[in-house]
Amino acid sequence: MGVGFGSGFALLVVLFILLIIVGAAFIC
Repeated sequence: MGVGFGSGFALLVVLFILLIIVGAAFIC
């Protein structure tokens, strides 16, 4: 658990947010 874990977690959060945005755009 270090810089790699932090960057990986940040990347996961970004991908999750993008998934929500794409899903919302697809539903609306």
